[in-house]
Amino acid sequence: MTAFIVRRVLIMLLLLLLLSFAVFFLFSILPADVARLTCGKICTDQTIELNRARLGLDKSIFEQYWLFLSAIFVGRTYGIGEGAVVCEAPCLGWSFTKSEPVLELILDRLPATVFLALGAFVIFLIGGVSLGVYSALRRGRWQDKAITGVSLVGYSLPSFFIGLVVIFFVIIRWQLLPFPDYVNPWEDPVQFLQTMILPWIVLAILYAAFYTRLTRSQMLETLNEDYIRTARAKGLKERTVVGKHALRAGLTPIVTAAGLDLAGLLGGAIILETIFSLPGLGSLAISAVLNPDQSILVGITLITATFIIVANLVVDILYAFIDPRVRPS
Repeated sequence: MTAFIVRRVLIMLLLLLLLSFAVFFLFSILPADVARLTCGKICTDQTIELNRARLGLDKSIFEQYWLFLSAIFVGRTYGIGEGAVVCEAPCLGWSFTKSEPVLELILDRLPATVFLALGAFVIFLIGGVSLGVYSALRRGRWQDKAITGVSLVGYSLPSFFIGLVVIFFVIIRWQLLPFPDYVNPWEDPVQFLQTMILPWIVLAILYAAFYTRLTRSQMLETLNEDYIRTARAKGLKERTVVGKHALRAGLTPIVTAAGLDLAGLLGGAIILETIFSLPGLGSLAISAVLNPDQSILVGITLITATFIIVANLVVDILYAFIDPRVRPS
């Protein structure tokens, strides 16, 4: 097991290195001239060239990448003389539109995204798996048909539509909750819950529908296995057969999807963050597109992709504990 984990960690580090180069290269070949976009209101050819030198854009793509990569470990100084700015390690770049290090901007917005992702994750995973198991155990009955139909509708509706409908009825029409106004949960837990409960529910509806259908199909397939019939023939309680044997064996694809979905949500639920005015990574990414700010986009892309790669590592390790059949020798 130890050798397996070490091997997977080394592969993950290699993927992160390749990923950083791919992201940096792709953003570098975009037609937009970053030196012109960040030179300010008064731009002359001379100013643009000086700005290009300050940003290091006058160097080759490999030199630029080396400066970007080394800045993560040792920091970087942009420009020379009195106008130089220092980005302390770990440095993912400097936002000249906001005059702040990119990593600080991301860390400032990350808590809202993390709270949104984790809250919705807990709701849709528990709700989706529970409904999927119940639907499978009631196969062909009205409960199964009702759950399947509702999950199909929930899976088909776009998030912005559900979000707008919820805001209209819950906040505007019925006035059950105030308009979203995000605060730190440690400062005002009540206002935090009032702000986050609707985004959690909207996001959970979309994902719970998928996990309900996935869990149902996995349970139906597993319940037909010979060892399940053997366990029942031995006189084991139905709760033990379903929970310990059937559900555990069918968790592998569920864990895979859950890990990747959580990692994707940590990258920012752009539409919902915009609708509910949450200061997360999604809203920061939209701001970087509109301004525009390539450094922020590179940083967010790297952070999001890193979440997904790390999630794959965690999922691979969890496989060995969930299903002994895939345990490495």
